[in-house]
Amino acid sequence: MIKLTEKIGYGFGDMASSMFWKLFGAYLMIFYTDVFGLPAAAVGTMFLITRVWDSVFDPIVGVAADRTQTRWGKFRPYLLWLAIPFAAIGVLTFTTPSFGQTGNLIYAYITYSLMMMVYSAINVPYASLLGVMSPLPQDRNTLSTYRMVFAYIGSFIALLLFMPMVRFFSGNSDELADQQHGWTLAVVVIAVLCAILFYGCFAWTKERVKPIKEQQGSLKEDLKDLLHNKPWWILLGAGVSALVFNSIRDGATVYYFKYFIVEETYANISLFGVSFVLSGLYLAVGQAANIIGVILAAPLSNRIGKKRTYMGAMLIASVLSILFFWLDKTDLALIFTFQVFISICAGSIFPLLWSMYADCTDYSELKTGNRATGLIFSSSSMSQKFGWAIGTAITGWLLAFFGFQANTVQSEETISGIKMFLSFLPAVGTILSVVFIAFYPLSETSMKEITATLETKRKEKTHE
Repeated sequence: MIKLTEKIGYGFGDMASSMFWKLFGAYLMIFYTDVFGLPAAAVGTMFLITRVWDSVFDPIVGVAADRTQTRWGKFRPYLLWLAIPFAAIGVLTFTTPSFGQTGNLIYAYITYSLMMMVYSAINVPYASLLGVMSPLPQDRNTLSTYRMVFAYIGSFIALLLFMPMVRFFSGNSDELADQQHGWTLAVVVIAVLCAILFYGCFAWTKERVKPIKEQQGSLKEDLKDLLHNKPWWILLGAGVSALVFNSIRDGATVYYFKYFIVEETYANISLFGVSFVLSGLYLAVGQAANIIGVILAAPLSNRIGKKRTYMGAMLIASVLSILFFWLDKTDLALIFTFQVFISICAGSIFPLLWSMYADCTDYSELKTGNRATGLIFSSSSMSQKFGWAIGTAITGWLLAFFGFQANTVQSEETISGIKMFLSFLPAVGTILSVVFIAFYPLSETSMKEITATLETKRKEKTHE
């Protein structure tokens, strides 16, 4: 039985990860173009290059974690070792030097590459914890739900408060130097909170599931088993497609509100003395709706199955995303309403994906006798990074293609392109995700049989 404190502790880990992940998704592109001063096409290329490399780096971390042996376990030590480097490099990523455009671009490549690598080094072991905290699918569903609820709470806090903090630390000044200073200090606040949350996750979680085989298989063996794992390939494709959907929508939101809605013409909404802009509220509302989706995922999947729940949610998101294109900039109520329902659908699929990756680990162990939890879970992180790489690269390249120029009034063609980033383009990702998941073979019935067989083998091993 997993205690409440441990469920909360596990949630803390993704709360920390998601705070920075959402800052990257929602604000890093516009930070690089409008604050850092880099061309949109150059930023798109940088995102593709750095994230493709980082996608390859994820399995390396997974393999290393599988072979880590400490008194704290295989995966938890990484939370302890990397919390502070994670926070420090995050701050450097949002710091603007004065090296000229070429020097600044090189600085962005270096800091962002390091950030993505340290993100992998802490997040892959964290994700792998799900596979060793409990052998029971229902426990994993519950832990996945806690993980995603806390992830979206963290994202909600970061997205809602980030721009108000930027304005506060910049002294509400429109001067570029003041804006750059404000961005850096706002990230410092987020970074400190993330480090504290990672330490909380380390302290409150436990590793319980032991592999049937005493010795970890060779790397060649692990990779061979992974490449023959059909459910893993399917989840990889579905995960990449879902993240393309998310990354395009998140990355273009601030552009949509700045240049199409023209949020500056609207009065800021104040609450408890803090002023919020429309784009920040839109993103925060999306995170709150994601939480509703996460909460609905478990009862729905228990009733109709993970596969049907996933496919239904993504089909609804596809239809709503396409209809979003025809919303006018004066239709704020409808824009926010569509955001709620699309985000509920998006939120419901991620706990299902994490739970299905844990199922893939059991499936692989039953078929091969080898348990490579870290390697399999690193593929989920890899799919995230690769999906974000494709989505953000497309965003940067198409902004340039549509004629985007930072901090100026945009042409009709550019505005039409920006609208597509929240409608037709993400819908391509959702439709592809449905196609992939339609072939997923591990039903609830088959997983019960797999779990029972593995438990029997572990008991036999204990009594030897």
